[in-house]
Amino acid sequence: MTCAVPALVAATGTASAAPAPVPATRARPVVVDCMWHPQVRPGDFLIACGDGNSRLVSLSWSHWGSTSAEARGVNVVNDCKPYCAAGTFRSYPVIVRLDHPAPWKKHPQTRHYTRMSLVYPQGRPEGFGPVVNYPLWD
Repeated sequence: MTCAVPALVAATGTASAAPAPVPATRARPVVVDCMWHPQVRPGDFLIACGDGNSRLVSLSWSHWGSTSAEARGVNVVNDCKPYCAAGTFRSYPVIVRLDHPAPWKKHPQTRHYTRMSLVYPQGRPEGFGPVVNYPLWD
């Protein structure tokens, strides 16, 4: 899992010239996990931070841009039947979309995606719609 924000720099002139950082407004956004770590193209992502009953795994990112990102992966969700401690984790194929980038309150020079949408192309957890939107941590 990558926990560092990529530094986008442009070097010009001679080898001794210092690289100039790209302004945050042009840098690609990060996604902030529940431990407040900025990530780019994470392989997995915990959705239910309090109890770990929903997470994304095997994420394969096809796009990570300045306004949105998209991946395919698996949402592993505890069915909590008869109750969460005795529940069964079930896996559902999912398309993950990130969007609505904004400055991150903790580091205003860093932009982060503020919404995650999960699209279930085949099967989904009980009580979930075909698309579920989550606000992301700020």
